[in-house]
Amino acid sequence: MTGGSGPAYVLTFSCVDAVGIVAAVTGLLAERDGFILDSQQYADLDSGRFFMRVEFRGEGPRFPDGLAGVQDAFAPIIARFQMDARISDRTAKPRFVIAVSQGSHCLNDLLHRWSTGNLAIDVVGVVSNHEAQRRLSEWHGVPFHYLPVSDANRAEQESAILDVMARGGAEYLVLARYMQVLSQDLSAQLAGRCINIHHSFLPGFKGAKPYHRAHERGVKLIGATAHFVTSDLDEGPIIEQAVERVDHRDGVEELIRIGRDTEAQVLARAVRWVAEQRVLIDGRKTVVFR
Repeated sequence: MTGGSGPAYVLTFSCVDAVGIVAAVTGLLAERDGFILDSQQYADLDSGRFFMRVEFRGEGPRFPDGLAGVQDAFAPIIARFQMDARISDRTAKPRFVIAVSQGSHCLNDLLHRWSTGNLAIDVVGVVSNHEAQRRLSEWHGVPFHYLPVSDANRAEQESAILDVMARGGAEYLVLARYMQVLSQDLSAQLAGRCINIHHSFLPGFKGAKPYHRAHERGVKLIGATAHFVTSDLDEGPIIEQAVERVDHRDGVEELIRIGRDTEAQVLARAVRWVAEQRVLIDGRKTVVFR
C-alpha cells in the first residue's frame, strides 16, 4: 500500500518489557486498517524496559477518526502494559522557546533552519539575560524577551521564562548557549523538555571554560554534547554528540572557532529528533530512533 494520503501519526512509548507488546501494537493497527510506515524498537536488557516508535496511517474504513480516535483506540493497550506513551500527528510542529546569553552561533543556526523550513518546529520566543541577540531574533520575526538575572531575582526570572513558554504554548525550552545554571525547581518542572548544548564531549570538561581546559590538557579531539537538563550540572541524558580533530598548533581561540560549528550542528540534530518524537529517556541515558 503506497497510495494513501491520509494523516499519519506517531506512537512512542516505553514500558516494562514483556512478551506480546509488539504483537498488541501491530495487531491493533491491522485490525483497524492501519498501515505501518516505519517501526523501530529496542529492548534494554539491563533495565528491563522496552522502547518503541511507530509511524502509521489509515488505509481503510475501520481506521479511527482523527487523533482523538487513534488515542482512544490505543488506550486499552497503553493501560494493559502500563506504557509511558505519546501519540501525535506526524505533521504537528511542537513549540519551542530558545534561551540564549550573548553568543549567537547556536541561536542563529536554529533560527535559520526554522525560517527556511528545514527544522519542523515553531519558535514562539527567545529569552535572554542580555540584549545582544534582540536584533537577530526580531529580524526573524520572533518575539525577544529580555530577562536579566542575578542571585537576587533568579526565582522571579525563571518564573518569567515559564510564563513566556505558557503564553506561547511552548512544550520545550532550548538552552542555545544560555550561560546560566537553571535552578533545581525549574530543572524538575522541565524534566525531559529542556535541551542544553554543552561545548565539550561530555563527561569530559564539565562546567565552565571547557575549551581552555582542553587546551591545557593538549587534547586531540574536541566536541559538543546536547543533553536533557537535570538538576545535576551537565549530567543529564545525552541526546547527541560529535567531535572534531585538533592538534598542538590550535590555540584556545581556534578551538572555540572550530567548536562553534560542532555545537550548532549537534544542537540542531538534537532539537530535530526531539521534535520528531525520536528520543526516549532510559534512566540516565536516551534511546534515539534515528
